[in-house]
Amino acid sequence: MKKLLLTLITLSLTFLNASDLKVFENLKGTLNIAGGTAHIKCEKEAIKNIMRKYPDITISIAGGGSGIGIKQVSSKIIDLANSGRKPTQKEIKNGDLKLFRFAIDGIGVIVNPKLNIDSLTTKQLQDIFSGKITNFKELGLSNAPINLYTRDESSATRKVFWKRALKKSPISNKARVVSSNAAMKTAISKDKNAIGIISLGVANDSVKLLNINGVKPTVENINNDSYNVARGLYLLSSGEPSKLASAYISYLRSNEGAKIVSKYGFIPINE
Repeated sequence: MKKLLLTLITLSLTFLNASDLKVFENLKGTLNIAGGTAHIKCEKEAIKNIMRKYPDITISIAGGGSGIGIKQVSSKIIDLANSGRKPTQKEIKNGDLKLFRFAIDGIGVIVNPKLNIDSLTTKQLQDIFSGKITNFKELGLSNAPINLYTRDESSATRKVFWKRALKKSPISNKARVVSSNAAMKTAISKDKNAIGIISLGVANDSVKLLNINGVKPTVENINNDSYNVARGLYLLSSGEPSKLASAYISYLRSNEGAKIVSKYGFIPINE
């Protein structure tokens, strides 16, 4: 009986996986994706599943930031763009962009794990990122300079943080600029006096996530709207997506895709 039950469970899982990947049957070719960096690790796992099952399909993924992705897909340099923000109406019109949201991601403030701080207020964040507060002693900590890190202006992570956490307060041009969420994580983990921002889906134990106004940056708090520094994760096409691109979007929104999305700390969306 136990053997039969195990066989049935195995067959059920196989059927589920096969049915979710079935959208790629009879398809072949190449799909090029670039843009936002928060998506990459999550999508790499999905791509691995697809290419293992269908060797006639090749999918490449690169970063560059949401703004770069939007420009490249609008110019048809790539097939799909990853974006951590909704394109502007001008961008949508100029690129004939179609939007496909598949996840929600939070953006957090991070410091080096050795730093003895757990929470910052909106006012403190505004003063730190504008360059008004430049030393940790102004936050009640030891006398040490604050090394501020941010993303470049094409980054959706930066734009959403600027709007939602900083309430459009300026970001100092003296901040150190890094090229991706992964690069941010590495920089903060190696700098004991660092403060920066990151996609929650990319953060791990090498950095410390801070509460904002006492609210923890968790999936639960994003869902109940108590932590509102969050954004949608989008795939964008110029015009209607190709059959291969459509299949890819469908897979990320499938049951199996949702499990991958959740695994990397995002909230899956099926719409």
